[in-house]
Amino acid sequence: MKKTTIAVIVGNRRFFPDSVAINGREEVLSVLQEEGFDTVCLTPQDTMFGTVDTFQDAKACADLLRRHIERIDGILVTLPNFGDERGIANSIRMSGLTVPVLVHAYPDDLSQFAIGSRRDSFCGKFSVCNNLSQYKIPFTLTDKHTVWPKSISFRQDLQNFGSTCRILRGLHNARFGAVGVRPSSFNSVRYSERLFEAAGISVDVLDTADVLKRANALQDSNPQVQAKLSAILKYASTGVAPQMALLNMSKLGVILDNWIEENALVGTAIQCWTTLQEYLGIVPCTLMSMMGSALLPSACEVDVAGVVAMYILQLASGTPSAIVDWNNNYSDDDNKCVIFHCSNFPKDFYDNGPIMDRHKILATVMPIESTWGTLQGRIKTGPVTFLRISTNDLTGSMNAYVAEGQSTDDPATTWGGIGVVRIPRLQHLLKFVCNNTFEHHVSINLSSVGDGVVDALRNYLGWQIYAHNKDSADPCVASS
Repeated sequence: MKKTTIAVIVGNRRFFPDSVAINGREEVLSVLQEEGFDTVCLTPQDTMFGTVDTFQDAKACADLLRRHIERIDGILVTLPNFGDERGIANSIRMSGLTVPVLVHAYPDDLSQFAIGSRRDSFCGKFSVCNNLSQYKIPFTLTDKHTVWPKSISFRQDLQNFGSTCRILRGLHNARFGAVGVRPSSFNSVRYSERLFEAAGISVDVLDTADVLKRANALQDSNPQVQAKLSAILKYASTGVAPQMALLNMSKLGVILDNWIEENALVGTAIQCWTTLQEYLGIVPCTLMSMMGSALLPSACEVDVAGVVAMYILQLASGTPSAIVDWNNNYSDDDNKCVIFHCSNFPKDFYDNGPIMDRHKILATVMPIESTWGTLQGRIKTGPVTFLRISTNDLTGSMNAYVAEGQSTDDPATTWGGIGVVRIPRLQHLLKFVCNNTFEHHVSINLSSVGDGVVDALRNYLGWQIYAHNKDSADPCVASS
């Protein structure tokens, strides 16, 4: 993933001391560099101190931003002093940029409160936000109203904002693929393609009959097939998997790889059963895991909304995502539960492995030798962010919820991919999921990126989203 590029607008009012503006600009740019961001900012050769005060400064800033419009993912407005709110708002409006905006203000030091040293950024931030609202420019706030740039709090603000920027950049004109139709018993993963299209998200489809036709046309000796076979053998421990199953898996992998590249897809949702087992004698879990590890997320049971959520979490964190079932209670602990899938978790999710096996559930209704391809393993311990997106055809809305928790090492033994997670006030979250007709699937990422996800989906896309343990009320309306 490319570096996130932030345009920095340093607000200024020139009856404040020059040193405040000069030092503030240098400090903020330094912190952004330390946190891994590229920057675009006026220099002292462009305007006085490289700041924005007058209308002429705003024109120079807007011109700079336009020249880098393809690079810029977000804008940081920083106020070393009160700042000129009109100059800041005009800079953004005249640039034509429609990226997220983070508003930051310096705190005052009570020992430096004389006319020649005070900042008044605390007050100026209200004026900047007021003008941005008048200009209909949505913005993000730092966690604290005023904050020192070198503080841990501000550095976390920057990382959250980086997630917001990457989500919005990545979702813009994103294209996903749906392979086959959803299994008939999975009404819960129905979605509105029209609502996704209205949100700028497109879905391409590939019929399973076309997949089978293409697979039959591929020879075992095909160089692409042999290369994919080699990649599978390096990726997972295949054990005693039959050579024919591995070859058929490789052919399916070639078909998916080519289709994804031809259609510029960023993720897929696949009809993982039962056609592929009946005609190819495999399940696609290993291939889906490999795609996920390559940052091309893939969801089960043609859950398109699920793979969109996987992709959003991936954009936020820069790491692979997975999709799981809310599957089991964990003994009598109200804040723990078991998450599970058959599974297609990316390799990075596992403590050890992964190990290829057969699909134990499908094996109850079909020959077990036709179900090779699932991966077995335990999700490693650490932070987890949960995200579910759902389209509501009746209200024409995009709904979502976000929660954060921890993957634990509590004992639990079963087949497939499994994890035990702890989420504060889990019972409330589960009631929310049931009452608001959300699906049994939830997308997960081994990170803590909930704040950036909420900011992007709620503040900039206008989706209805509930942030568990952050919001005081549930925004979605339960169906009657």
